[in-house]
Amino acid sequence: MKRAAEQYLSEWKGRALRKPLILRGARQVGKTYLVEDWGRRHFSHVIRLDLERERSLHPLFATRDPRRLLDEIGFLRNQALVPGESLLFLDEIQACPSALPVLGDFRELQPDQHVIAAGSLLDFALRDFAHSMPVGRIEYLYLQPLCFREFLEAAGANSLAGFLQAFRVGDEINGAIRAELTEHLRRYLFVGGMPEAAAAHAAGASLIDVRRIQSSITTTLQDDFARYGTRAQQDLLHRAFTYVAQHVGQQIKYANVSGDNRAADVARALGLLEASRVIHRVSHTAANGVPLGAEVNPKRFKTLFLDVGLISQISGLTAPWLDDLLAVNEGALAEQFVGQELMAAERFFDDPHLFYWHREARNANAEVDYVISAGAELLPVEVKAARGGHLKSMFQFLGDKHRRKAVRLYDGPAGVERLPLPASPSERVTLLSLPLFLAGEVRRLVNEFCESAGPDAARN
Repeated sequence: MKRAAEQYLSEWKGRALRKPLILRGARQVGKTYLVEDWGRRHFSHVIRLDLERERSLHPLFATRDPRRLLDEIGFLRNQALVPGESLLFLDEIQACPSALPVLGDFRELQPDQHVIAAGSLLDFALRDFAHSMPVGRIEYLYLQPLCFREFLEAAGANSLAGFLQAFRVGDEINGAIRAELTEHLRRYLFVGGMPEAAAAHAAGASLIDVRRIQSSITTTLQDDFARYGTRAQQDLLHRAFTYVAQHVGQQIKYANVSGDNRAADVARALGLLEASRVIHRVSHTAANGVPLGAEVNPKRFKTLFLDVGLISQISGLTAPWLDDLLAVNEGALAEQFVGQELMAAERFFDDPHLFYWHREARNANAEVDYVISAGAELLPVEVKAARGGHLKSMFQFLGDKHRRKAVRLYDGPAGVERLPLPASPSERVTLLSLPLFLAGEVRRLVNEFCESAGPDAARN
């Protein structure tokens, strides 16, 4: 199964100032498969150490001499590690925290040896790590579930995937192509981007078989809860896990997650799920300028789940819902899908962060699903499951923030419109409308849109 991250790995391999690379991501997103499959095609051999299952190997990392470590691994695997020809892969590195500082030693003492590590619960190891980290001597790659374009390629729809990549602002979409992409999108919302489920679907598995795989994945994710705290704390994790999956895009109120637990305990449970990358925080921002993260309100946030397909499985959606998935739960799946696509479109070395805007006022609440930046520009992104639906919150944002560009993702045609600002009809705003299946191209298209439309005439 081809992943977009392969290109980044190939660039890393040939980089003169290469550092040891750590892949970070939730369980089951395909880290091990990606490294092994890519590694076999780019190196003479790959030596993988599974540090979670092979705990007898942990004493190897008592040494801080990479040359000695390579020799000892070579003896144990009966395969010499040759710099430039072999790849050392330290899988589930969070199970052996003493291996983390050794990675930095490779950068200093054995820079010609290609080393990749991966960890599913790495954020916990980094948070509790008692030793100094090799700051500046390692780099990261953040891996998400398959995006929609990767899903198309896995299903053999390479031409459709290429169409998405080639689309430009102002292009028209043929009705037949639009219908085909919409059908694939409906299936993606059901199957999702977890590699095992997507691969089974691509191979012709029934939707029942896909559900069986998804059920196994959600069980595996929850099995990790046994590692944390008391039985009561684990029960709260299960409750929070299910709540987020069923309330995507809703502002988190601790009492709604669990009315039987203290707010501090609920916050800790959500923090653990976030650290395991099972959920993703969408932070509230005042959105007065860039960077968006400079004006975050930590007490106000929404959450997304790991994968849209797992949401539909946890929520009990079945095959007969397939034609109506875009509108399920008032568009929650559409909002989850767009969030996933925005994160997947980030540069692989950036830990993705999402933002939204909300204003509370008497009889005039407003909320914009996402806010993104393009240079100095800030743009509200509204997600609509259907063609209808008002844009009141979007206009409120544009008026309050003196911005004149916006993006709408919906089940409708692509186009650029000049619309009057309701609060000041003499002023015009420019709206970029895109079909939902182009969500993965939004960041690229927004840059193109901002260049063609020119800078905002009014600013804060």
